[in-house]
Amino acid sequence: MTPRILLSVEADEAAAWRAGLAQAAAHAGLAARIIDATEAHDPQSIGYIAFTHAGPVRDFRPYGRLKALLSLWAGVEKALALPAPPQVPLCRMVEPGLRWGMTDYVVGHAMRYHLDLDAALRGPGPVWGAPVPPLARDRRVCVLGLGELGGEAARMLATLRFSVRGWSRTLKTIPGVACHAGPAGLRAALAGAQIVVALLPATPETENLLDADALALPAPGARLINAGRGQVIDDAALLAALDAGRIGHATLDVFRAEPLPADHPYRHHPRVTVTPHTASATRPETAAPEVIAQILRAEAGNPLRHIVDRVRGY
Repeated sequence: MTPRILLSVEADEAAAWRAGLAQAAAHAGLAARIIDATEAHDPQSIGYIAFTHAGPVRDFRPYGRLKALLSLWAGVEKALALPAPPQVPLCRMVEPGLRWGMTDYVVGHAMRYHLDLDAALRGPGPVWGAPVPPLARDRRVCVLGLGELGGEAARMLATLRFSVRGWSRTLKTIPGVACHAGPAGLRAALAGAQIVVALLPATPETENLLDADALALPAPGARLINAGRGQVIDDAALLAALDAGRIGHATLDVFRAEPLPADHPYRHHPRVTVTPHTASATRPETAAPEVIAQILRAEAGNPLRHIVDRVRGY
């Protein structure tokens, strides 16, 4: 039987996703029918929905024969808010393009901070040749969140010889990274860090994780990079830490409200760089093969990968 895949994405992305899925299916030898959600269709005939929360389908309950909901985004908090049959597995997107893009962003901004490229772009000061940055091995970096994206970023930073500590909810093992877990582990990972990278999901446990107490643990003048979720940061506490110089600068890609309001203090703070949620993105050319691979697993009766725990929220 030919699997029927409903594609529910924003209109300006539909053509690229449809072409990517068709190409990936053909390459894998899967005779699938891809149906755009804007086309007339029988919900009971659909076996899989590949979607973003911004697509036209906002309620999955009419689709009574679904085998899987396949999110095209790595973050799933908005997908979890959409009504769905409770027995249908929801799978988050894990694909190489997301990992590569996030690693590029994190490494780029970590190097920017490490080499003080902002100062270099302003031009040399009155004292020629000073200061010389330390070697990467002497720069302490903390990565919060060691999942698919954070783990890859931490590995790359360690490969570049940074002194990397990482923290996650459960203890991980990553070569070259000193891994920590739990509340005591969070304090140990943050203590004395000169660059802090946050790549955590939005869950009740991570809400305001970087509060005033946590932001007091890194080295004075530490730099912060947040490309996970805006809810992880206590905004008032970060602004106070920036004003006091306890945090020397922050590069923020994610926010509680997006787009970031024009009058938000982050937009005008001299110690904040705002990027518009562009740290990484799902690209059809690298993500479509993973969607098709998931469908092949399900059709063969094999377990799906990256199933979301609806209780934990990721």
